[in-house]
Parts: sequence; C-alpha cells; structure tokens
Amino acid sequence: MLDINNSLIMRALRREPVERTPIWVMRQAGRYLPEYRRVRAQAGDFMSLCQNPELACEVTLQPLRRYQLDAAIVFSDILTIPAAMGLGLYFAEGEGPKFYHPLRTEADIEHLPELIVEESLAYVMDAIRLIRREMPTHLPLLGFAGSPWTLACYMLEGQGSREFMKAKNLMAQRPEVLHRLLQKLADATGAYLEAQVQAGANALMVFDTWGGLLSTENYLEFSLQYLHAIVSHLKTRCSKVPVILFTKGGGQWLEAMAETQCDALGLDWTCPLSEARQRVGNRVALQGNLNPAILLEGAEIIRR
Repeated sequence: MLDINNSLIMRALRREPVERTPIWVMRQAGRYLPEYRRVRAQAGDFMSLCQNPELACEVTLQPLRRYQLDAAIVFSDILTIPAAMGLGLYFAEGEGPKFYHPLRTEADIEHLPELIVEESLAYVMDAIRLIRREMPTHLPLLGFAGSPWTLACYMLEGQGSREFMKAKNLMAQRPEVLHRLLQKLADATGAYLEAQVQAGANALMVFDTWGGLLSTENYLEFSLQYLHAIVSHLKTRCSKVPVILFTKGGGQWLEAMAETQCDALGLDWTCPLSEARQRVGNRVALQGNLNPAILLEGAEIIRR
C-alpha cells in the first residue's frame, strides 16, 4: 500500500523529485460534473450541500471516480468562518455569496464572536473525516480556508464586488479597526485549519482571492502579515503538514510570500512559471499557472 507521504503531491510540496507533474483542479468538486449537479439539486441549495457531511463527501469523491487526479480537495467554501460568526451567508442564484448581516459599524466588528471551530464548524471536520475514510488511502486530501483580507472584503461589502470599496475605505479611514478585524479572522483561520488537519487533511491551502486588489504597501500590511501569522501558527501546531499560499493577482509579491515559511505558492496564469522559479529559487514549491480557458480547447492543445 502506498503511503500518502510518498504520493506525488506530497513529494512535490517537499520539493523532491517526481516522475511527473501531479494534478488537482481548483474547482475539482464542482459545477462541471452532471453527477455534482444532481447532488446539488438534492441538497436544495449550496450551503445545505456544504453543511451535509455525507453529500459533501460524495461530491468531493466524484472527480476521483472519473479522472486520475492526484489529490482530493474537501468540498466547502471560503466563507464558512463568517457564516459561523453569524453574518447569515446565502448564495443568490447567479450572483454569488451574500450576507444578511454584513459588518456595518465598528461595534459589529467588536461583537464578532470568538469561534470554537470544532463546534461551530463541526460539519466541515465531519466531512473531512468521512472523506478520508472513503477516498483512496494513498491520495492526499487538501483542506483550505480563505485569507483574512479576503474574508474581511466580503464581510464588509456584504457580497462580491470588483473593488470592495467598503474594505478599502475602512483601511484608509480607520486602519486600526480593520487590523482588529483581520486579527480576529487570522486567529479563527489558524484554528480552523489546524482542526482540519486533526480531522484528516494532509495539506492545506489559503486562498487570498482579493489580495491582488491592493497596492504593495497595503498588501504587505493588510494581507500578507496575516497570512504569515497563519503559517506560523500551523508550523508550530502541525509542522509536518504542507501549507500552500495563493494570492490571485499576486505574482509581483512572490519573494515576500516565500518569506512566510510556507511550503508552496499557487500561481495564477498571468505569472510565468520560469520567471517565478527564478525569483524564489528553491525556497518553495510552485503550483498552478494553467490558464483555465485552455480547458475549453481540444485534447491536443490541453495535452501540450
């Protein structure tokens, strides 16, 4: 029986030689599969699917039955922490995530509860335990969370946005208040990811979806500082578990990201792999960089 630690992805994350590039897909358990759509219809809505461990397990495993992928990623959402903090997350059809109770005042931020993640997010850990029991024993399971800056953007705006001006305005006018929010979210995220490891996740990824909206100075202060804190927490509490950081649109900050002691950096398709490798040396593994539009082309183009 193959050991997970000797799997392609775990070796690649340790920057060891691998016989081929391992593959997993960012939206691996998702909308492109007809069997997923059937389960989604059965669940009734997206959050009900996320919060049902049996159904979350099923849609996590569906891609592994179809394709020779090298890992599973737990079916969940980056906004589970704000949902657990009482903001009332829901998904409007065709519009993405929204909150019934976004953060509108400083008092809203101060009154956010301190999460006991094993209780308030138990459904995620239950799903991970179930997935780990049901999936092939030699393949790794990836856990994940959203970055503090990305969560704050949604919590302050109340929904998706191109610019997230409410977060940017708070940054400009009351930076100390934004820092208090980001610290709360960093503490919760570190505990949440640690709990995912205890439940059975073999590697972790932090998605900084909106870090690329920031200037360099603001990225370092309001996003990367808190990513660094999360990595430090995880390296203290579960040091053998690889941590991957991904800032969408963050190719200009790879050197600073590599300084966090993370194990790997995710790259979007705008950042050339060869250039990224030259800049970070052998400090971190590199992941990603495929333009998703290529998946709409023919098999030969995809293979090339």
